[in-house]
Amino acid sequence: MFNKKSLFAFSIVMVLALVIVACAPAAAPEPTPMPTEAPAEVVEPEPEPEPQTIVDIAVADGRFNTLVAAVVAADLADTLSGEGPFTVFAPTDEAFAALPEGTVEALLADIPALTDILLYHVVSGAVLAEDVVMLDEAETLLGESVSIRVEGGMVYLNEAQVIITDIIASNGVIHVIDSVLLPPEN
Repeated sequence: MFNKKSLFAFSIVMVLALVIVACAPAAAPEPTPMPTEAPAEVVEPEPEPEPQTIVDIAVADGRFNTLVAAVVAADLADTLSGEGPFTVFAPTDEAFAALPEGTVEALLADIPALTDILLYHVVSGAVLAEDVVMLDEAETLLGESVSIRVEGGMVYLNEAQVIITDIIASNGVIHVIDSVLLPPEN
């Protein structure tokens, strides 16, 4: 087998190998890359929507096509897009459709009468619903007053019911009504 000298020599070699390995400089580990922060996502603020005038809102809404056509025909679009403030009691297309047949067409052919009817739907100043309910009447831009009453929690202008309140525009406020207001006959 092995003799003592060989075993002793083998033992010395093994001890030296262990000492050399233990004393050798440690292998430098690969540096771990530092995590980098993902670039912050730049979120552009959404642009503020342009303030909409009474006419802009009426055009965009889709329930006031007849009113818009009448305002344009009466050359009041620039006025109602102007500085204001105005309060508009806006009849819906359904309200205009409830007029006797041929009325809208006749009014579109009679611009002075159409203008009078439209001005009877407009009050100077921005009158919010909370203020409307405190009034008995309001003077319109036609110079005639509409009567205002509250019945059963509902607001009426003459006989027209206010069905939607306080649509805020850059130049006033819109209150939606369910019928067309007709000025008193002189």
